[in-house]
Amino acid sequence: VQLVESGGGLVQTGGSLRLSCAASGSTFSIRTMGWYRQPPGKQRELVASFPSGGGRANYADSVKGRFTISRDEAKNTVYLQMNSLKPEDTAVYYCNARAWKIVDLYDYWGQGTQVTVSS
Repeated sequence: VQLVESGGGLVQTGGSLRLSCAASGSTFSIRTMGWYRQPPGKQRELVASFPSGGGRANYADSVKGRFTISRDEAKNTVYLQMNSLKPEDTAVYYCNARAWKIVDLYDYWGQGTQVTVSS
C-alpha cells in the first residue's frame, strides 16, 4: 500500500485547509484509514480515523467540531477538512492506512505534509 498526501501549507489563524491522501497498491487489504499529526518536539498523535468495523469516525478532542474526515472509496482517497485552524494545529500531518499483510495488520504511512498556522 502506498499513500500520497497533498494539501498542506501556511494559513492564518481561523483559516481552512483540506488535506488529501490517495492510496494505491493493495488497497483491497486496507481495514481502516486515518490522519495523525506530529507537532514540533512532540509525539505523533491521532487526529481522526475511520474505525475498522464501520460506523462514525473518531476524532481527537482537540479537533472535534473543527475537523472533518471523509473518504471517496471509488478513488481510494481520504480527506481531512480543517476549519478554524489554530497555531497549536501546526504539525506534520500523516496519512495512515492499516492493512492486512499476510496474517497481520500493518501500519502504512504517507510521507507527511506540513501544516503551519500563523498567529
